[in-house]
Amino acid sequence: VQLQASGGGLVQAGGSLRLSCTASESIFSIRAMSWYRQAPGKEHELVAAITAGGSALYDASVKGRFTISRVNANNMLYLQMNSLKPEDTAVYFCNDYPPLDYWGQGTLVTVSS
Repeated sequence: VQLQASGGGLVQAGGSLRLSCTASESIFSIRAMSWYRQAPGKEHELVAAITAGGSALYDASVKGRFTISRVNANNMLYLQMNSLKPEDTAVYFCNDYPPLDYWGQGTLVTVSS
């Protein structure tokens, strides 16, 4: 499966961004999916995950600010990010949950203070 993340950019602290992820396979609808991020010099960390049925979990650092969602009919995964903070700056990746070893191309989110 190929996963393509998009929607990143430069935003001021307190701003919002919406990330999108396109999956290439129709079996997307039965897979749990996730958003991870990787800040410079750090490992990938889980941001949020969502089951095929729509149940979500969030890292404590983003809970209440970020919302993960999916549209199975279109093989799309989303991450709405509000009240962004400089510490949210990272490359964001979409992946299965648990994640596959292959990360694909992420999208860079830069939050300025």
